[in-house]
Amino acid sequence: MKTSHKLLLAALLSGSSIQAFAGAAATTSVSDCWIRALPGNLPSGGYFKASNAGDQPVNLVGVSSGAFGMAMLHQTQSQGSTSSMAMVDQVAVPAHGSLVFAPGNYHVMLEQPKQPLKIGTTVPLTFSFSDGEKVTAACMVKSAGTMAP
Repeated sequence: MKTSHKLLLAALLSGSSIQAFAGAAATTSVSDCWIRALPGNLPSGGYFKASNAGDQPVNLVGVSSGAFGMAMLHQTQSQGSTSSMAMVDQVAVPAHGSLVFAPGNYHVMLEQPKQPLKIGTTVPLTFSFSDGEKVTAACMVKSAGTMAP
């Protein structure tokens, strides 16, 4: 049996999607990515727009970068005059829709920078989705006072 037939058979038997074998186009994308640089070793925030052109919702399940020791999905939660941040395992991006990660809402907490961030440079972040897609985006480093892309 040819290798490609073995892979297809293994995918079907394991319940995996055959899209990867069929060369299907990516349905998720990331745009408007930027990072708010904070001084020293303080955690930085990552913001972006995740879009899903597919017919089914998909979850953003993780973010990684070689420029940081740790990247976590967070949500800012407000209760009256108090705000706090909570780590989240995943965030749904609706079918044929998008979700914006912005200051005061969802964001990526970027910790343990491997070297100081320089305003005006870009840092690659890789976004992992529940359907197995991975999208890498070049994220512009902006000053600590920045509130929007």
